Amino acid sequence: MCGIVGYIGTQAATEILLSGLEKLEYRGYDSAGIATIWEGEVNCVRAKGKLHNLRSKLEAVEAPAQIGIGHTRWATHGKPEEYNAHPHMDTAMRVAVVQNGIIENYRELRQDLKQKGYVFRSETDTEVIPHLIAEFLKNPPSSQLAQCSSPFFEAVRQAVNKLKGAFAIACVCADFPDELIAIRQQAPLVIGFGQGEFFCASDTPAIVSHTRAVLTLENGEMARLTPLGVEIYNFAGDRLKKQPRLLNLSPMMVEKQGFKHFMLKEIYEQPGVVRACLEAYFTNDINAPINLSLPAEFYDDLEQIQILACGTSWHAALIGKYLIEQLAGIPTQVQYASEFRYAPSPLTANTLTIGVTQSGETADTLAALAMEKERRSALELKYQPRLLGITNRPESTLGEMVSQIINIHGGLEIGVAATKTFIAQLMAFYALALDLAYRRQTISPDKLEDIINSLRQIPKEIEATLERQENLIEQLAHDFAETTDFIFVGRGINFPIALEGALKLKEVSYIHAEGYPAGEMKHGPIALLDAKVPVVAIAMPGNVYEKVLSNAQEAKARDSRLIGVTPVNDGEAAEIFNDLLPVSNVDELLSPILTVIPLQLLAYHIAARRGLDVDQPRNLAKSVTVE
Repeated sequence: MCGIVGYIGTQAATEILLSGLEKLEYRGYDSAGIATIWEGEVNCVRAKGKLHNLRSKLEAVEAPAQIGIGHTRWATHGKPEEYNAHPHMDTAMRVAVVQNGIIENYRELRQDLKQKGYVFRSETDTEVIPHLIAEFLKNPPSSQLAQCSSPFFEAVRQAVNKLKGAFAIACVCADFPDELIAIRQQAPLVIGFGQGEFFCASDTPAIVSHTRAVLTLENGEMARLTPLGVEIYNFAGDRLKKQPRLLNLSPMMVEKQGFKHFMLKEIYEQPGVVRACLEAYFTNDINAPINLSLPAEFYDDLEQIQILACGTSWHAALIGKYLIEQLAGIPTQVQYASEFRYAPSPLTANTLTIGVTQSGETADTLAALAMEKERRSALELKYQPRLLGITNRPESTLGEMVSQIINIHGGLEIGVAATKTFIAQLMAFYALALDLAYRRQTISPDKLEDIINSLRQIPKEIEATLERQENLIEQLAHDFAETTDFIFVGRGINFPIALEGALKLKEVSYIHAEGYPAGEMKHGPIALLDAKVPVVAIAMPGNVYEKVLSNAQEAKARDSRLIGVTPVNDGEAAEIFNDLLPVSNVDELLSPILTVIPLQLLAYHIAARRGLDVDQPRNLAKSVTVE
């Protein structure tokens, strides 16, 4: 969602803010703005659309200021227009605020502030914050409770304690030109420590080119940044002692490294991601072949697993369900986190709840996990919460919420459409399912060894698939630049890959696409088929191979162009499909790691051929931090 950057130091703030916002473009946005303080005034510049519009407006503005805040906005309250863009200011134009999140009680706050004479210029919930701060600056409470002596900090603290919701905030004031205040409550915010300069940002890529020393604010914490350093407080005003950590991240990791788009770069990084997972999850010790570092009590008397996720993570969870049930024999449910919150499953004993979110900040998944933790905590032992997180960001809010984490080792992913993190989530589920099967003895040692050895071969098979596909799919994409509908079908463990292939195409090309179990075609979707609707079928040797080929022929009989994701040199498939996207011939159980690759490339090349913004699709955000 929205991106925040703040700076105070000795350099010109404007370019630092702009470059930081550019590193946060992957979060999705529809407007942007910055506010700086110079010669006792707040200079606020905002623009609708992409950052180049803001940069153009700033070219005419003198920008020597050394303190400022910046923002990229993804519209929630109010249309994506310039007057709704951040930063927002108070009536006197002295206080500027940027926010990521939602202020749930903004309506009553807005009404109260209007009665006191404050003028609102936008439709946003955020605008109540600068007015609240201004009110507390004008009418401070009779007793100052905070350990900080700054009137600006105290006004911000008083204002924040009036807010309800999930938010991250950064603010500055013309009357206090040496202070920048940052606040976190259920939305991510990090503080960066440089040489005589300090930063705040929604995510580390925005500041990694300036510093690797960061401190992640926790919920209910505030940071006061001045030229002399950083002070951390809680919302009650108590000073806290916290130490920064060093990022294992370099500026090069956020660059395209010769690829046209981040999405394409990240597709090609997938062999390395799988190797990192293999190294992290599997050992050469025959007595302990899987290393997830999960406590034994997670497995004791385990009767059921429920998985909570959204979007691409939900598709990975469906494959996880298949693996856990087929290998370990544990009944497993997969729930949309957004639906689970309002219609949770009945409580069952000895249940492991898994939250899957690549960012660790997905609002619905976090809220669903929090609800599950709360409703189980007061019950008897067998109903106590067992919470596991699967994420690419162990230091995220998810990491703070659950007792155990599986780090998917995907590395930084900039493209909004998830590619390498989907593969990494699959690897985490393979490791978890095999670990459960090994501990429960539902799989023989020889079978376990065979699967792990086959997994170790997957990186080179991905590389072979990428080498085989690139030019082929780029040429094929030319034929679909004007297509308006696609159907994706698969069966068994590859049905979720059909869903993921359809989602990728929708996300980046804006083409309507749907994924179905191949066996369901005759139960309605077949009515959609004609010569204008291509069908992509995933047909890998295994239990359902002949069934998928039969379903594909039904589509071909309706004049649909038939595209097959099939094993290389498959003569039977070559006779049926109009176009082949061949992958290496692997065991059906492992095939999803390969079959998703050509579907990622197909979505990418069709979108690129249509001239679309592949890395930042319209209306989408990398991390959905509001409901």
